[in-house]
This record gives sequence, C-alpha cells and structure tokens, in this order.
Amino acid sequence: MLFKNLKSAREDRDLKQKDVAAVLHVSQNTYSQYETGVIALTAEAVVRLADFYGVSTDYLLDRTDNPAPK
Repeated sequence: MLFKNLKSAREDRDLKQKDVAAVLHVSQNTYSQYETGVIALTAEAVVRLADFYGVSTDYLLDRTDNPAPK
C-alpha cells in the first residue's frame, strides 16, 4: 500500500528519504519501502513520524486528509 501522505509530509518539508530514515534509525532503503508499502511501518515508527511532523497518525496512514492531530 502506497502512503501518499507519508511521502507528502516529507516532501512538504523539503526532506530527503535519508533525512527521515535517520530520525527512525533505519536505512534509506528501509524508509523507501515504508513509503511504498513494500514493508509495513511499525507502530513505533508511525508514532515517531507523527510527532516529528506534528500530524496525526491517521493522516500518515491515509485514513484522513486532515493532518491536524486530535
């Protein structure tokens, strides 16, 4: 499953995949596979990214178009 909001959040901040991968302590390749849905995001990674971007976990998982956390 492709996560368009995950990619958009990164691109909106002009970050490269390797920058976000460093936040998660994973390789750029692993992060790329998260964005494209090749491998599943862990709950820890989703929460860490939501905190990093200041958005809701539902937004990152494409469950809503509203990025504001509840």
